[in-house]
Amino acid sequence: MFVLVYAEAQGCSQCKLLAEQSTEVGEASFGSNINMGILYLMAVPYILLFLLFRKRIFRFFKAMKTQ
Repeated sequence: MFVLVYAEAQGCSQCKLLAEQSTEVGEASFGSNINMGILYLMAVPYILLFLLFRKRIFRFFKAMKTQ
């Protein structure tokens, strides 16, 4: 049980780094920094998928438009 609790309490390295830096900068900037880090980590896979499948995506929307 201790292993599961410890594994669930881990965060990503970006979040950990921002949390450690927030003590130096102040409380107000912590929220915006952590949100920007999460948005960055979320956006990269979507951008890569779009670049890989852009022709299929455009074909799909053209087919939807004609129906």
